[in-house]
Amino acid sequence: MTNSVHTNVAAQIALQNLTTTNTRLADVQSRVSTGLKVQGAKDNAAIWAIAQNQRADVGALGAVKQSLDRATSIADVALSAGESISDLLNQLKEKVTAAKDTSLKTQSRQLLNADFQALMKAIKSAVDNAAFDGGNILNGSLTTGIKFLANADASAFVTLASKNLSLGGSIIELSLSDSLMTLTGAANALNKLDDSITQLNAALGEIGAQAKQIQAHNTFVSKLVDTLESGIGNLVDADLAKESARLQALQVQQQLGAQSLSIANQAPQIILSLFQG
Repeated sequence: MTNSVHTNVAAQIALQNLTTTNTRLADVQSRVSTGLKVQGAKDNAAIWAIAQNQRADVGALGAVKQSLDRATSIADVALSAGESISDLLNQLKEKVTAAKDTSLKTQSRQLLNADFQALMKAIKSAVDNAAFDGGNILNGSLTTGIKFLANADASAFVTLASKNLSLGGSIIELSLSDSLMTLTGAANALNKLDDSITQLNAALGEIGAQAKQIQAHNTFVSKLVDTLESGIGNLVDADLAKESARLQALQVQQQLGAQSLSIANQAPQIILSLFQG
C-alpha cells in the first residue's frame, strides 16, 4: 500500500466502518426508545402498510364498542323502568281486586281509586323518564327501535326494538280514564290489568334477550380488538432483549471503530520519520 499524505486508505476504511456502526447503532437506539422495529414505511413498507390497516380496524372497532356500550345502557335503563312498571302493576292488582268488593263504601272506593290513579301516574312517569342519551324505547317515540354498529365497516347493525309501554297502548291497556268508582269499572280494569301484566312480561323478556345479545357481541368486539392489537404487536414490536444485546455490541464496535480511525489518522506521521536525518 502506498504511503501518502494525500490519501489515507486505512482512515477511509475505518471511517466507513465507523459510519456504518453509527447508523446501525442509531437504528437500534430508535427501536429501544420506541419499542418498535417497524416505525415507518421506510423500515418495512409491506409490514407497515399491513399494521396501519389493522390499526384503522382497531380504531373503527373502538367506535363499534362505544355504540354497543350505548345500546347496553339504553337497554339497562329500559329494563330498570320496565321492572319498576311491573312492580307497579302488581300493586295495581291489589287495588283493583279490592275494588271488586261489593261491600265497599263510597269513601273506601274513592280512596282505592285515588291510589289507583296515583299508581297509573307513576307508570306514566317511569315510561317518560326511561331515557339514556336521548334514547327511549318505551314511550313509543321510536317505532322502529334503534340500530347500533356491529362491525368495523359499518355495514352490519344490531337493533334494539322499541316497546310502547304508554298507558292505553297495546301492552299496557290501562289508562288514566279507567276508574274503580264502580264495580263495572273495577271489572274492566282487572281484565285490562291481567292482559297488561302478561304483555309487559313478554315485552321485557324480548328486551332482555336483545340486551343479552348486544352484551355478547360487545364482548366479542372487545376480544377482537385485543387479538388485532396482539397481531399488530407481532408485526411491528421490537424484541427488546435482542435489541439490548445488539446495543451493547454496537457500542463496543463504535468505541473500537473510533480507536481504529484514530490509529489510521496517525499513519501519515510515520512519513515524517522517513525524512529525519
